[in-house]
Amino acid sequence: MDSTSTIVQCIQASAKDLGLPVPGDLLASHVIGLGLQEAMQAVMPDVEPKYHARMAERYRYHYLSSDHQLSLFPGVHAMLEDLSQQAYFLAVATGKSRVGLNRSLNAVKLLSLFDATRCADETFSKPHPAMLQELTRELGQDIRRTVMIGDTSHDLQMANNAGAAGVAVQYGAHPMEQLQACNPLYSAASVAELHQWLNENA
Repeated sequence: MDSTSTIVQCIQASAKDLGLPVPGDLLASHVIGLGLQEAMQAVMPDVEPKYHARMAERYRYHYLSSDHQLSLFPGVHAMLEDLSQQAYFLAVATGKSRVGLNRSLNAVKLLSLFDATRCADETFSKPHPAMLQELTRELGQDIRRTVMIGDTSHDLQMANNAGAAGVAVQYGAHPMEQLQACNPLYSAASVAELHQWLNENA
């Protein structure tokens, strides 16, 4: 989902609500993919810990007010339908909460396409390997034949920690040099490139 700018704006609005220093775009986008509590600690390391929970609360308010604006990157829906028709298992490992993920997937009519999902309020946050380990167990799959596609270094580090393959997409939250530092199996500059690579290599 094309959610980077929305998430950044919600983090910044949360800080502004509480009269805290407003993080820049780069810092706010770097914490995308982490669980909400971990994200607030990372984006505001120098404020008193009591503010992290209040930041999370304000973030939820702003995000739930604007998640209807989220959209898919062009080509994503067709790619997921194609992979599903080829009988690949599709799963989501996300820093979102269960409520947030279900709302987002429902808004873009993707809820029924995924075979399993795991959220940060249900297990350990990325880059801990638990999400991928739990998903592959649930689906009865081999972690070594699992591909984690991500736009953040947190996604790719989770794949590395779990023993799965990591595939980077360059059109999301983290810059390419951060993604490349995680040694992904492949790095796609567009959805079309990703779709083609998956069809040829998955």
